[in-house]
Amino acid sequence: MVRVLQAMAGARHGGAEAFFERLVIGLHEAGLDQRVVIRSDQGRKERLQAAGITPAGVRFGGRLDLLTPWRLGRLGRAYSPDVVMTWMSRASVMMPAGPWVHIARLGGYYDLKYFQRCSHLLGNTRDITRYVRNQGWPADRVHYFPNFVDDTPGTPPSRASLDVPDGVPLLLALGRLHRNKGFDVLIRAMGGVAGAHLLLAGVGPLEAELKALAAEEGVLSRVRFLGWRDDVNNLIAASDLLVCPSRHEPLGNVILEGWAQGTPVIATASEGPADLVSHGETGLLVPVDDATALSGQLQHALADKSAREALAIAGRAAYDRKFSKRKVIKRYIGFFQHLAADSATML
Repeated sequence: MVRVLQAMAGARHGGAEAFFERLVIGLHEAGLDQRVVIRSDQGRKERLQAAGITPAGVRFGGRLDLLTPWRLGRLGRAYSPDVVMTWMSRASVMMPAGPWVHIARLGGYYDLKYFQRCSHLLGNTRDITRYVRNQGWPADRVHYFPNFVDDTPGTPPSRASLDVPDGVPLLLALGRLHRNKGFDVLIRAMGGVAGAHLLLAGVGPLEAELKALAAEEGVLSRVRFLGWRDDVNNLIAASDLLVCPSRHEPLGNVILEGWAQGTPVIATASEGPADLVSHGETGLLVPVDDATALSGQLQHALADKSAREALAIAGRAAYDRKFSKRKVIKRYIGFFQHLAADSATML
């Protein structure tokens, strides 16, 4: 059986970090023999342990951290994997060479100097794989592997618990409160969407600025800043529309989450959403940084329940065809087996 070591040096919260947990747990459930290494984090450790995985914790410090590469090499030699998959740049740089196939998973447009030890690079969008090939990587060593999301059906919380009146249209936006996410554009768009309330779930450096903007635009009474939430599926299930107003979005996990919950999606035509969404079929796309266009699409969608239902049905069908957990896990395991078999023939 193929043996895989995975190493993640990510932060406590983030899209890549959340998918790392979903993937290693899904691979474990599918019976893959794997060893998992993480930057020491008690919450991540406990979640993985609850799924039956015992991760190794290492520091993953800065350039002067010489202990982490030594520990990674020692863990690799002790486990003897066929394949090592590192996540993003820090783990990739710190993983020493060894008698294994080293691959890295990219969720963004990283400087490829950090991946010089890798034999293969995996991008979670087609546009990322195009970027990697355009930087000179051989096409047969660049691969597209989409994400999957937790598609457990959500249970809508009560409107009272969200401090939202019964009967009003409910919009939801999720993500880090950062300029790239475009939440300021969405708040400006809210002025033209009479009666609708917005749930904004996330934390980040722009929280105070976004609250001030909502007050300035006269919509603060219709915007709920929820902070970090672990019940994303419940919030999506409670919402009439899921909105992704990003200026820059390599993938757009929130779109997959909306599709999986059967909630219609409106997004800006940034990198990932433009690749995922077929406008008018699986969702609605608007230009980046255009509050007027976003407001108009929100109004149009909220006024037409049958159109929203059609978008939701088509979005769920797209998720089932391409992004379900079962299909993505099967692809990863098949790829690992292929790499291990190719490596064995070269020995």
